[in-house]
Amino acid sequence: MTQTNILYAQSGGVTAVINATAAGVLAAAREHSDEFGTVLAAHNGILGVLREDLYDTASLTDAEIERLSRTPGGAFGSCRFKLKDIDEDETHYRRLIDVMAAHNIRVFFYNGGGDSADTAHKVSQIGDRLGYRVQCIGIPKTIDNDLALTDTCPGFGSAAKFVTVATLEASLDVIAMADTSTKVFILEVMGRHAGWIAAATGVIRNTQADPPHIILLPERAFSRESFLAAVKQSVADHGFCTVVASEGVCDEHGRFLSDTGRRDAFGHAQLGGVAPVIADLINQELNLKCHWAVPDYLQRSARHLASAVDFEQALAVGRAAVEMAHAGENAVMPVIERLADAPYRWRTTSVPLAEVANRERTLPDEFIASDGFGITALAKRYFQPLLAGESYPPYREGIPDYARLEMANVEKRLPSYDA
Repeated sequence: MTQTNILYAQSGGVTAVINATAAGVLAAAREHSDEFGTVLAAHNGILGVLREDLYDTASLTDAEIERLSRTPGGAFGSCRFKLKDIDEDETHYRRLIDVMAAHNIRVFFYNGGGDSADTAHKVSQIGDRLGYRVQCIGIPKTIDNDLALTDTCPGFGSAAKFVTVATLEASLDVIAMADTSTKVFILEVMGRHAGWIAAATGVIRNTQADPPHIILLPERAFSRESFLAAVKQSVADHGFCTVVASEGVCDEHGRFLSDTGRRDAFGHAQLGGVAPVIADLINQELNLKCHWAVPDYLQRSARHLASAVDFEQALAVGRAAVEMAHAGENAVMPVIERLADAPYRWRTTSVPLAEVANRERTLPDEFIASDGFGITALAKRYFQPLLAGESYPPYREGIPDYARLEMANVEKRLPSYDA
């Protein structure tokens, strides 16, 4: 049997465990060395494919792959780049197929979110159209937890764990100083249209006095009057108020509270920070001292506090993708299926890419408390196992010993291409 090569690429915002998925792909592919040849990795996602900027991972040792699995960031580089529709412009697609053909690539794994699933689906279609069949398998990754047809997304559990711990620890700080200093603390977290990360912090609230006292979600319109009343009541009852706010909180007209008016490569609104907007409102209307924080990249890169469940699932979807390719599947994505809450049980299964691409899963109504500022017991049962367990990286002299890979670039065989 003639061996064919695999191409793996990372896309979109990276996570604390996306490299675990990469490690799962590399390890599983080596177990099928009778069928698969080299695993090539694109430098900076789909852009690396277009530019024929590819790494050869064959030189990586098993020990290096293990260290890679416990390293945050995107070891091969990621990007935000949206391909046009096939019928609108085939130029990029023809280039992708040319690169794959030049390097005997017949399997393409694209590790990303909904937009990346759309890209992988498009590539599977164009390969057939141009007469060079490529098995395209999307691999789920997003801290936002907003992919359709999966119980959870690798990357989410670790981000949610970091934000939840940060909420608890910062609240203990505020409690200590609330009598003479800060009364309100606001933590702004990622979540443009879906409030999964913010909602997860609700697992630490077991009594009315426990933080977070208010969770602001994109799924509920922001009411200035209701919010100010809730802040005032929390300070009166408990001496302080902790607020966790999704970056995508909108007003009653559907406008982001922090919309800057700019757009990114995918046409998404660039947000300028909802926490300072809310803090200004509290200062002006209630005259309470506020502090706010935006963890930004910290929440998606905090490998030192990764969820063990998240790490295991990230590895599993990488391995499952290779098994799907080995079985001849195409235009599919491995996803997580929940079998039970307590004890938590799950497995990987497969869904069509067409049913995941460009679909966004928001927080269900039954997860949101009736006042819109908290979560339900059902939501707690969903979130708690995803944050469970610790998956510490190796340490050296008190600092995480993360992998820094050295790989050779594959020799280019095609003319240069401006992507």
